[in-house]
Amino acid sequence: MKKWTKEIEINAPIEQVWKFLDGSVENMQQIMPQVVEQKPIKITEEVVGSVYRQKYREGKRTEEYDIETLEYSNATNEKKLKVGFTLAKMFEITAFYELNKINDHKTSFTYTVTNRPLKWFVKLFLLFATDKVVVEFLERVKNVAEAEINR
Repeated sequence: MKKWTKEIEINAPIEQVWKFLDGSVENMQQIMPQVVEQKPIKITEEVVGSVYRQKYREGKRTEEYDIETLEYSNATNEKKLKVGFTLAKMFEITAFYELNKINDHKTSFTYTVTNRPLKWFVKLFLLFATDKVVVEFLERVKNVAEAEINR
């Protein structure tokens, strides 16, 4: 299993950043443009255990998978969202988003991703995997959140 954790400071209020992670599909698409669609399959009152069917476009191919909410916390100064899904029956992936309020205009965003191969031959691909995608995602969230504040 591979695990990457990166942190970035965003010059935007915590609620501003959170809406891209825990809001509408339109908001999510601003930071994850490959997400084509997300429909609720099972919604729980406590959020944990909720399942969404997500369609994701990679080039000309569209993948569809179910994303389950594994952890959820929406406090004033600290917000957490952890989701898990299986990609192409080959990888079990978790994404953990943690937001911490630094002050009214600044948020700390920590993003942790785990990737566990489900087939022996895909383990080789993970040997060459880097944190590039994680870093690019953090930068995109920062740029989108800060651009909206500066409008």
